[in-house]
Amino acid sequence: MMGKIIFYEDKNFQGRSYETSSDCSELTSYLSRCHSCRVESGNFMVYDRPNFMGNQYFMRRGEYSDYMSMMGMRECIRSCRMIPMHRGNYRMRIYERENFGGQMHEMMDDCDSIQERYRMSDCQSCNVMDGHWLMYEQPHFRGRQMYMRPGEYRSFRDMGMSGMKFMSIRRITDMC
Repeated sequence: MMGKIIFYEDKNFQGRSYETSSDCSELTSYLSRCHSCRVESGNFMVYDRPNFMGNQYFMRRGEYSDYMSMMGMRECIRSCRMIPMHRGNYRMRIYERENFGGQMHEMMDDCDSIQERYRMSDCQSCNVMDGHWLMYEQPHFRGRQMYMRPGEYRSFRDMGMSGMKFMSIRRITDMC
């Protein structure tokens, strides 16, 4: 089943709307602004800059009548990415340093504190082999987020995440 999200120009689902079931790199092509949204099915990452850049926020099925105050966003949603449903195993390797350097740990489940579980003070690169994951800047799945889909990520700094440390990681599942 595909995901479906509807964006509205004003709070409380008012004003013009735009509906999508896929990635959208620039919402201002359809709406002049976006202040509320409704996720009817699936999971999405929304971004406060075009082309899937800037701060990222995970949205699952539900109504977000004033997401800026609900989620602490300072900017309107400018782009979104539909997260495909994953059935099967989850597997990723995290590395202490860029370019897969330093300590390496393989993960298959959620980790609420990288530092406590692995004694790693930082995570600067990873390789996602299976599944879709959310990385958080604070322990216990708090703070800014970054969506990771299967692939190699050699440098979080080069991805625009300089100065950000990732301290917890969660699998994106039906129950997320």
